[in-house]
Amino acid sequence: MSSPAAGRRAASGSPGFLKRSQPRNGEKAIKVLLVAASLVSVLTTVGIVIALIPPAAEFFSRVNFGDFITGTEWSPLFKPPHFGVLPLVGGTLMVTLIALLVAVPLGLGAAVYLSEYANRRVRAFFKPVLEVLAGIPTVVYGFFALKAITPLLQDIWPGGNGPQVFNALAAGFVMGVMIIPTIASLAEDSMSAVPHALRDGAFALGSSRMQVSTRVVFPAALSGIVAAIVLGISRALGETMIVAIAAGGRPNLSFDPLEGMQTMTAFIAAAGIGDLPTGSTGYQTIFAVGALLFAMTLVMNLVSIRLVRKYREVYE
Repeated sequence: MSSPAAGRRAASGSPGFLKRSQPRNGEKAIKVLLVAASLVSVLTTVGIVIALIPPAAEFFSRVNFGDFITGTEWSPLFKPPHFGVLPLVGGTLMVTLIALLVAVPLGLGAAVYLSEYANRRVRAFFKPVLEVLAGIPTVVYGFFALKAITPLLQDIWPGGNGPQVFNALAAGFVMGVMIIPTIASLAEDSMSAVPHALRDGAFALGSSRMQVSTRVVFPAALSGIVAAIVLGISRALGETMIVAIAAGGRPNLSFDPLEGMQTMTAFIAAAGIGDLPTGSTGYQTIFAVGALLFAMTLVMNLVSIRLVRKYREVYE
């Protein structure tokens, strides 16, 4: 009768037992490609920071940072120049807020319908159709806002005091339509990932489909929904063509969405294609505004990451 030790030696030497296989070359290549793909985004971000910091630092060596952040008049190319960036920030936030008021209810409503109410055939048809909106060039959205939405608002506005030709309302409305697919698609994916056992348990307790959708599925998918909304906000903050065409090019610190406004991205686009001497203060305003926009987006994403981690649900 053989001892256990002898049995283990025989088993370890037997070719029939499983052994740790050697890594294959194909797996190594795939791993290298994945690491390279992840490094591209990191290096791109680092490159953007490196490109922004030196010109922005030189700009703030000439212009007081406090006046830049708190000033209410933006006219860097006039004499005397004024570098108060609040009109650009206010225009950006106004258009983004209007876009969110349009996109969040419609996007989440579409996500709830596709995830909880639509059957498989309807979902397979409507989700690609919804995502087609994300593929339309933004310049088309801009002209649509200028030539279709603004005249429509002017015709139906009570009292005849409708929006100006260039206004934040039409730009924000069309931008909201543009980011609906982003919010709806990501939110629907998060809701579909919620285990069906949670739904079955709620139905077994007598809950209606609406109660299951709003009180079970929605809270369980909250982290993914927050991420979808944050991605939509980032898309709205960085949009250029819609606001450049439909919102106007006049810096205007106002709470009236019927007036024309200029956003940070619209200013960067307008100044970037202008005839500004390289190294001048007017030229460096592009990098100062870009750095501020980058910082705003970074802070928003850091806050969103914290919220996602706080409300994340993990299911086995």
